[in-house]
Amino acid sequence: MLTSSVLAFLGMGEALLIIAVLLLFFGASRIPVISRNLGRGIREFKDATKEKKEDINKPNTNSK
Repeated sequence: MLTSSVLAFLGMGEALLIIAVLLLFFGASRIPVISRNLGRGIREFKDATKEKKEDINKPNTNSK
């Protein structure tokens, strides 16, 4: 999972610094919208890669 691997490399100080920078750039009201859109994008990417993997692993019934 992406978030657990990223969080494994961040300490408390780094995480607080990232949150502070995000608040400064976007403001508190925009953070939930940005997070929601990022989550949707990640979910769509995972669904697309899963679908492609299933297509690759599916046996070909049209071969002679």
